[in-house]
Amino acid sequence: MRKLTLLLFILANLTFVQAQNSEKELIQNTEKAVKKINDTIEGEGWKAKGTVSLLLNQSSFNNWIAGGEDSFSGTLGINYDFNYKKDDITWDNKVLASYGLLQTKNADYEKKTDDRLEFNSIVGKRAFGQWYYSYFLNFRTQFSTGYLYGKDENGKEIRTENTQFMSPGYLTTGPGIYWTKDDNLKINFAPLTSKFTFVDGAYTSGIDQATGLPYVDGDYFGVDANKTMRYELGFYASVYYKLAIMTNVTAENTLNLYSNYLEDPQNVDINYSLNIIMKVNKFLSANLSFQTIYDDNAFSGFQTREVFGLGVNFGF
Repeated sequence: MRKLTLLLFILANLTFVQAQNSEKELIQNTEKAVKKINDTIEGEGWKAKGTVSLLLNQSSFNNWIAGGEDSFSGTLGINYDFNYKKDDITWDNKVLASYGLLQTKNADYEKKTDDRLEFNSIVGKRAFGQWYYSYFLNFRTQFSTGYLYGKDENGKEIRTENTQFMSPGYLTTGPGIYWTKDDNLKINFAPLTSKFTFVDGAYTSGIDQATGLPYVDGDYFGVDANKTMRYELGFYASVYYKLAIMTNVTAENTLNLYSNYLEDPQNVDINYSLNIIMKVNKFLSANLSFQTIYDDNAFSGFQTREVFGLGVNFGF
């Protein structure tokens, strides 16, 4: 937990640092901070590695006849692994954190382009061959408040609070069996997996802010009225696959599937992420992040997000 806290501290403060230093100083400060973390982690059996990326995008128009709107956006992200392997024991941990904002000249509010906080951990003890008895944990939520945007009767932009940190928050955990070929290919099956969905009770009591009607059981991420948690028991499967597409281009794929035994097991939750890094040199790269989620308790369809940009990409 101390190491995770250090990582989040770096994520929260890099924006302040980059506003006051040159790109070279930003990288040097990041390298020093990350080295401190690695020094506390690395030891017998431990290996730590990861990337810190800062993507920036800016556009400006002045008397431009074709039209356009000034805008600025930035996305800061961390992809960090700290893994242990010794004898017949493995323990893999991954932190994924990213946050991005977009500000346009004529908009009343800045809007998020990315908001993700996720921690994955799986411990395994060799059973036979490349198979391990396993126990995994996945936690995910967001950093800040999310809004639904619209316009009032006068055409002025308005927003309604819809989500926030730990509302929702997801915790998925359970025993299973795990197969790995190497660090680039891992598969886990967990037939008795518990899934907890946490929300703020303010969203599940009183009047539904979106409809103006009394809250109906299950309307907010499947949580019943006046409750703050939903429990599910089901089957979970995950696949991690990383490959080199070509020289200096890597793709990292993660697929998570979950079926709830207790309710509508045919409605399988899907969470797929793709992260492509196209390296330009030691510090610059083009990054593409794509994620799609299907969870009928959250939205009756696929949720998708995509972030692409050229920026500082520091590997450690």
